[in-house]
Amino acid sequence: MGLPDQTHIRNLTKDDLDAIVLIDEKVLGENRRSYWGRKLASLNSRSSQVSLVAEMEGRVVGFILGDVSGWEFGVPATVGWIDAIGVDPPHQKHGWATALIREMIRRFQTLGVKTVYTLVSWDDWDLLQLFHRIGFSRGDMINLELKI
Repeated sequence: MGLPDQTHIRNLTKDDLDAIVLIDEKVLGENRRSYWGRKLASLNSRSSQVSLVAEMEGRVVGFILGDVSGWEFGVPATVGWIDAIGVDPPHQKHGWATALIREMIRRFQTLGVKTVYTLVSWDDWDLLQLFHRIGFSRGDMINLELKI
């Protein structure tokens, strides 16, 4: 299924805060304005950040945030991370997330990225399938957790 003709992917700006908060609240069922306010306050403070929104007829219907590694955890600077992705529920399963991810990958490549990482909950089958369809597979890193 293709995207509508009035589709546009552009750099995310601080002015997109309301749209991102609304999409995130629809997806997660919780308002996280303060979280997104902090995330967007540091937006584009580093040239390694890649953050995009998808628009349809001038309205934000999806977003993606990412960054290029700066050797955190010994991960080389040729690694990009997808930190967050969200698509307004009425527009899910129409290709928006795929378009956002593909554009992020394209932009990562221009920054010298060779590998892209993201974290997905093991039981989020829809998101796992999305990333699998794009070509992601299980990586060499293992996330560890300690509940306290």
